[in-house]
Amino acid sequence: MQAGEPGVPMAVASSHSRSEDEESLVLKDVKRTATQAFGSGVPKRRSSSRSIKRKKFDDELVESSLVKSSSRVKGPLMEPLRCSGSEPSSSEKKKVAKSGPALTSSLTMLMHPTAITKRMKKSKQPLHITKDLGRWKPTDDLLLINAVLQTTDLTSVHLGVKFSCRFTLREIKERWYALLYDPVVSKLAWQAMRQLHPEAVAAIQSKALFSQAEEVLLAKIGSTSQPKLDLFQDLLSKHPSVFHQSRTPKSLLVHWQLLKQYYLLDDQSVQPLPKGDQVLNFSDAEQIVDDVKLKESRDEVLEHELMISDRHQKREIRQLEQELPRWQVLVDSITGMSMPDFDNQTLAALRGRMVRYLMRSREITLGRATKDKQIDVDLSLEGPAWKISRKQGIIKLKNNGDFFIANEGRRPIYIDGRPVLSGNKWKLNNNSVVEIAGLRFVFLINLELISLIKAEAAKMTQL
Repeated sequence: MQAGEPGVPMAVASSHSRSEDEESLVLKDVKRTATQAFGSGVPKRRSSSRSIKRKKFDDELVESSLVKSSSRVKGPLMEPLRCSGSEPSSSEKKKVAKSGPALTSSLTMLMHPTAITKRMKKSKQPLHITKDLGRWKPTDDLLLINAVLQTTDLTSVHLGVKFSCRFTLREIKERWYALLYDPVVSKLAWQAMRQLHPEAVAAIQSKALFSQAEEVLLAKIGSTSQPKLDLFQDLLSKHPSVFHQSRTPKSLLVHWQLLKQYYLLDDQSVQPLPKGDQVLNFSDAEQIVDDVKLKESRDEVLEHELMISDRHQKREIRQLEQELPRWQVLVDSITGMSMPDFDNQTLAALRGRMVRYLMRSREITLGRATKDKQIDVDLSLEGPAWKISRKQGIIKLKNNGDFFIANEGRRPIYIDGRPVLSGNKWKLNNNSVVEIAGLRFVFLINLELISLIKAEAAKMTQL
């Protein structure tokens, strides 16, 4: 080396130190502008004031590269995006320092990359157009368009197409006219139909109605022949402009069988109605029946006769109800089961087939007497009472003169055929039939004494 050569490394060292000073100044400017732009709401990041020491490349020391980098920052803003954990390099800090007004926007993207990505995702999401279509879905619009193109008759579309809702003929007409003449509705419907899946579109097109031209070609096939799929494939190949694009040989075969079932082929004719003893089909019999005969005509004479007979029956029932007490007296005199002669102390009597129990207090107990427990009315004297509880029931006389029986046993007590379950009570009338475990008794009331009790109770209430 010559004597002047040692000055070269000194110049390089001075250039290195100058670049490090510039980097530290750039870092301070970046922090200051960031705090001004976002305020105190942004959490502070811990970072060292020292510059990152690494080897510098030659292109970073050339000033021309700084000019190119500044022009690059003015381009798309997505270029300076970085991960939140990495720090910008020294060359990028120089680019930020020379960018001028674009500094705030680039810092926003550097410090909040997640917010920008969310904004971009929202913008890329498809528009929910279907919510503006009302009851009509994109599938319904596509069904309507295909059906009208096939039949050119909105009435046939209303009868033959199954939409997602039960649209009336008026609604179908209004929707078709809106698709034709309303630019807003047609644009929304078109955009919604374009978003349908290809498989859904293919499924909708396969349900298209058959046009008259298609049925004319299918009706030419004889009813006695047994066509195969090859014949319908030939039809599709010979008449591609007539048949819908979604038609398949199998769908043509199914529709031809349907035409044959309803006698719509060219070589078929409607069968005459059967005569004689031949059994009619339901459809044939339905045609024969006259609808006028099914309507019942009003017969005023018959209604008048029915009303008169109803009056007579009600009158007879009323007379029988009034004559019941007289018949009771006649039955008692014939059978010898007349009313017993009550004394002044007997309130009521429970008469069985063998024994008659007298009730001389306002409350008595019924049941089966044992050595340990004695009761007022021992039902075992009437017959087998092993199914009766030891305390089966209680008969009480209330102040108003009504008798009630309360069931205290396990088995039900039947009063005139009505079951009284355990824990329930029922009113006893004169001549009420009491049945307990197969033993039947008739409850008889001393009406004269009870009437006196009722009169005394009424006087007490008046006082």
